[in-house]
Amino acid sequence: MAKKLFIPGPVEVHKDILAAMSVPMIGHRSSDYAALHKRVTEKLKRLLYTKGRVFLSTSSAFGVMEGAVKNLVQKRCANFCNGAFSAKWHDVAQRCGLEADAYKAEWGNPITPEMVDDALKTGKYDAITLVHNETSTGTMSPLEEIAEVMLKYPDVSFIVDTVSSMSGVKVEVDALRLDVCVASVQKAFGLPPGLAVFTVSDRALEKAKSTPNRGYYFDFLEFAANDEKHNTPSTPCISLIHALDVQLDRIFKEGAEARFARHARMAEKTRKWILSHGFELFAKEGYRSQTLTSGSNNKNSDLEGLKKKLAERGFAFDNGYGKVKNKTFRIAHMADIMPEDLDELFQTIEDIWAGK
Repeated sequence: MAKKLFIPGPVEVHKDILAAMSVPMIGHRSSDYAALHKRVTEKLKRLLYTKGRVFLSTSSAFGVMEGAVKNLVQKRCANFCNGAFSAKWHDVAQRCGLEADAYKAEWGNPITPEMVDDALKTGKYDAITLVHNETSTGTMSPLEEIAEVMLKYPDVSFIVDTVSSMSGVKVEVDALRLDVCVASVQKAFGLPPGLAVFTVSDRALEKAKSTPNRGYYFDFLEFAANDEKHNTPSTPCISLIHALDVQLDRIFKEGAEARFARHARMAEKTRKWILSHGFELFAKEGYRSQTLTSGSNNKNSDLEGLKKKLAERGFAFDNGYGKVKNKTFRIAHMADIMPEDLDELFQTIEDIWAGK
């Protein structure tokens, strides 16, 4: 049975997006592809509030996240960790043979501007990694406030994962002076997985020129050279790029600001529903995600059983991730999910609890 997805990715994919992926194939070095690529990247610049470069990578976001540290860490990297995916980025940096330190906050707590300032004032680092919206915990760190701190350290590369926030939350790349901003498309963009979207600043490209052992597949200079021809270094996932083209039109038809506001309303709706049933919210107040909500299983509810019963009724539900599995649960409300979809999920859960 096909399930309606309320997990934090992959998310529900609209029928128009699936249809866009079935268009006839074109050559990836053809003028047709160059036109498609240019069209998509220009729309992404508009969505991300940037006049800089936007690249497309046939990979998950973690491919680009690994590439970012390999391109931009020349001395030492500060990895800010407050969940599973930010901690994984630290592991990735170490596996690449880079000097890196983890600065940890408790799961459910944000990375704060003070944490970043305290680390960078040591003078040890030439790059930081930050997960804006930690998907494992539903915690959103204050990106704008952290960006203010980063102004004090202009020689430190600012590398940000917006995997589960990009296109669901306003991220103004140029105003924030982000050196790298990366996302996968299977979350708030509402596409199937397999494509990453990322920005790279001019200063980051200049720095990469003097970084040895960048590799090839995620070499930012290769992306920049091919961007001049509206193309990619390696064969792109053309079907997904067609889908992204259509989805960006749908986003602008709704209106970017209206889309951000819809995500905020759904987040508030979900939080209220969770609290109304006696559960607590896992992420610290004031730092809760706009695209997925993590509830605390303070009632010791049978989340595995609920997940199974929801699956039997055609819904995919998430009973926590990593070390907080079954201690928390996550409800995604991103991409093309609408408030009425949440109502349907909530009513079904209530029916299960009532034995209906």
